[in-house]
Amino acid sequence: MSAKTKIVVLHMKELIYTGIFAVLGVLFVILLILMFLPGKDKKDPPAPNPEPEATETASLYIPGIYTTELVLGSQAIDVEVIVDKDAITSIRMVNLNDAVTTMYPLLQPTFDSICQQVIEQQSLDSITYSADSKYTSLVLLEAIRNSLEKAGNTPAGETAPE
Repeated sequence: MSAKTKIVVLHMKELIYTGIFAVLGVLFVILLILMFLPGKDKKDPPAPNPEPEATETASLYIPGIYTTELVLGSQAIDVEVIVDKDAITSIRMVNLNDAVTTMYPLLQPTFDSICQQVIEQQSLDSITYSADSKYTSLVLLEAIRNSLEKAGNTPAGETAPE
């Protein structure tokens, strides 16, 4: 017999690491399969109520953050309106840089005044502004109105103040 004997040396540390990684790999594959396979929800959907509750009221807005892009010269800013189901909670300008505030100095004070009035009144009706910033106010009110339309509610007949 002229066969040569080969000896394989396995280190216990390497075997343990390999076993741990193999088990983790199998668990990871099982987890991925469970997460991405379509399946039934474990909860049953609630039974439909045959009598609608009288206390439910229609919400004014779809809660969320709604933006409208406003282009001033070559710069674009976003007017962001945050609403919950029944109220306007916040209005702010996003992406406002120094070039815009320098070129349009009435923009920020006019915007702050309009935002304060809209949040207090929860409406775009009866918003007052100075004659110096009439056109700036109209542009800002239109951007806010567009964002509120995206939120799902602009009452019929509500028009921009002139």
